[in-house]
Amino acid sequence: MSLKKMYLRSKPVCKVTFRVPKESADGAKHVSLVGEFNNWSEKSTPMKRLKNGDYTLTLELETGRSFQYRYLIDKTRWENDGEADAYVRSTFGNCDNSVVTT
Repeated sequence: MSLKKMYLRSKPVCKVTFRVPKESADGAKHVSLVGEFNNWSEKSTPMKRLKNGDYTLTLELETGRSFQYRYLIDKTRWENDGEADAYVRSTFGNCDNSVVTT
């Protein structure tokens, strides 16, 4: 999994591209990005499946902030990002959340 950041000069946002590689998706039919930026909605940010089997999504996030997130694979399996900027303990369950800092 990976993050790619591109800061815009024209406005205070960072375009963050989230990627789940084919190997991590493990034959998934659906991957969603779920986090603070979408009010932890499991449906509002589905990722696009590429021809090579990777899943990707680009969001514009406000700069100077940190956002917790996780990937939801096939609506049943939660995964963290191995290349997240940090990890914090989730208030729900016994797990960590990935963090992206803009």
